[in-house]
Amino acid sequence: MVAVRLPTFHEERALLAAGFTIVAGVDEAGCGCWAGPVFAAAVILPFDSRIGLIRDSKTLSLTQRLRVVEDVKREAAAWAVGTASAAEVDSLNIRRAGALAMRRAVEGLAMAPQFVLIDAFAIPGLAIPSKNIVKGDLKIKSIAAASVIAKVARDQHMAEVDARFPGYGFAGHKGYGTRQHQEALRRLGPCAEHRMSYAPIKACMQNAHQKTEP
Repeated sequence: MVAVRLPTFHEERALLAAGFTIVAGVDEAGCGCWAGPVFAAAVILPFDSRIGLIRDSKTLSLTQRLRVVEDVKREAAAWAVGTASAAEVDSLNIRRAGALAMRRAVEGLAMAPQFVLIDAFAIPGLAIPSKNIVKGDLKIKSIAAASVIAKVARDQHMAEVDARFPGYGFAGHKGYGTRQHQEALRRLGPCAEHRMSYAPIKACMQNAHQKTEP
């Protein structure tokens, strides 16, 4: 049986040794979705936190994620969520919109970090020293904590979107391109929460237009 490597505070402690005492981890959720906003979270955890379940949010059950969120919010020196809307995804592109959501999360922290650790991509325009780490949610504990906060916040938001736009199944698939979502698009067409710049949504709109042509 292969041992699962869990995220640690090794990067945060190295920064502490370099003089950075307030370090935030940042991650996003929802970049691969066809609908809904991109969510991001920023978390400042004490380096001696012993929350055992902190890891990549995709490896946790819903019950585990909710428990982690409760524990992180209780222990964190600060945490915040930022978003970028589907319209911003369309106008900026998904990578820039994701960076915007992450910057908003950092700027929303009640405590200003001295250094920011970011999953995967850098945040343009961030006026704080930072480091982007590929697969950071698998390696860095503060980034993993942010990944769970972002996912839970986004999933809860998509349940609200489902209530506003019934029939698409947003509460279940969260905006990802599942078969159920594809069938709903064929039946209903896109709604205001869909990312119109995405190829599957463009194709849906084109097919609908062709059907209405005389």
